[in-house]
Amino acid sequence: MLKTALLPTALFITGAIAIWGILDTAGLAAFASELVTIQFTSRAWFIMLTVSFMLITSVAVALSRYGRIKLGHDDDEPEFSTVSWLTMLFAAGMGVGLLYWGTAEPLTHYLIVADYADPWEAAGIALFITNFHWGLHAWAIYALTGLVIAYFGFRRDCPTLVSAPILHVFGLNRVTRSVGWLSDLLAIVAIAIGLGGSVAMGVFQVQEGVQALLGLPEMGLWLTLVIFAVLCAAYIPPLLVDLGHGMALLSNTAMAVAGGLLVFILLTGPTHFLMGGIVEATGEYISSAFMQGFRTFTFFDDRVGTWFQSWTLTYMVWWLAWAPFVGVFIARISRGRTIREFVGGVVLVPTAFSIVWFGVFGGVGFYGVLHTDLPVLEVAQNNISGVAFFVLENFPLPTLTVAAVVVAAFLFIITSVVSAAFVLGMFSTGGDLNPGRRVKLSWGVVLGALGLVMILSGSIDAVKSIIALGALPFVFIVLLLVVCLLKELKTEKAPAP
Repeated sequence: MLKTALLPTALFITGAIAIWGILDTAGLAAFASELVTIQFTSRAWFIMLTVSFMLITSVAVALSRYGRIKLGHDDDEPEFSTVSWLTMLFAAGMGVGLLYWGTAEPLTHYLIVADYADPWEAAGIALFITNFHWGLHAWAIYALTGLVIAYFGFRRDCPTLVSAPILHVFGLNRVTRSVGWLSDLLAIVAIAIGLGGSVAMGVFQVQEGVQALLGLPEMGLWLTLVIFAVLCAAYIPPLLVDLGHGMALLSNTAMAVAGGLLVFILLTGPTHFLMGGIVEATGEYISSAFMQGFRTFTFFDDRVGTWFQSWTLTYMVWWLAWAPFVGVFIARISRGRTIREFVGGVVLVPTAFSIVWFGVFGGVGFYGVLHTDLPVLEVAQNNISGVAFFVLENFPLPTLTVAAVVVAAFLFIITSVVSAAFVLGMFSTGGDLNPGRRVKLSWGVVLGALGLVMILSGSIDAVKSIIALGALPFVFIVLLLVVCLLKELKTEKAPAP
């Protein structure tokens, strides 16, 4: 009964949120903002403790004797090459966000930190905070969630569902069935709302890029809706083909474009400044990231407290919102890899790339602030979606680089929607590893509607609040999944070295 009701219930809730947002965008945004502020004020300590616990646990499991266990049967081999595996998990996890926030986020933090520290020191602090938001803690949330799903799905032959570990470890009864059903439902809602926010960010950035590319003035909502319509038409074909063909090709292409852009900016920009910043940021991150995971900024003024809620807490909950989506997707493409290989690949490689990415794109922003008269900070304050394009216009071949950002952002949005629709299809069909086209298309429509809601809000702050609202209940489910994994590993006989 509960199983058959999951899909219509999930579609009803997400559809209702979409309709509410379309009819009363301001009302939904205000409701989300108020409720999230209350939760963040009372539970900031719990959120930071949770994400730090997940990082410690993922590292401990990977380095333990259980790290040699395969996610699957002992003779299973990986389905995808290591390169395709890494690009797919990265594209699904954070691709469009890195493009959007690459320059904008470090500069936004700088605007706050510069009031409390020397401008040069403030730049380093702002870059460290950005790396913290996108580094080990974020990817540990993905890794541990994905590890639980992959272990129980491929090692214990359970359905690829959030509820499966709970039912396997605690047995089948009325309570566990209800908790499992609720877990799947909350995961679906968190995925759908979180993905809708990323669609909106991507569309905002593509719009700014198109305007910069064509030399257009501010075109208003109509251009946004045109881009959104083109996006919806573009992500339908990949939903109709096999995962390996659609996602692998899209993610590899998007990462190739983004990587090429990264190298170009590094070589044509102030290379010595950027490389020095990357090296320094890496050292600062290694030495301070763990302690930062326990900071709640309790003994600071209200301005810092508000910033902490709007950024660090929102990011941590944002990653938790995406955990069932990215975690299940990573699990789906990771069969045959060992736990140690899985955690190392999911946590370390994307973190290293993110540090380099923000070191380059954040670095060129700080170079503009500290060494030139470019009004970079003014742009960051007034048009956060256009910061990256403003910076690129001061580099060689601006038309080519702006076009590269537009193309990469567009591809990253498509990969996110396709992978999310795939995972939602798996959830709503009882864990089917290859859900039908009709189911995936249905979720594609719902994701598009939620993306439209976020776009109509017209505010990144509103988008972040709505995402956080959808994700907060899932914090407790993630912790329950970790308990299931630790209990089950005790019964595992680890392979000999």
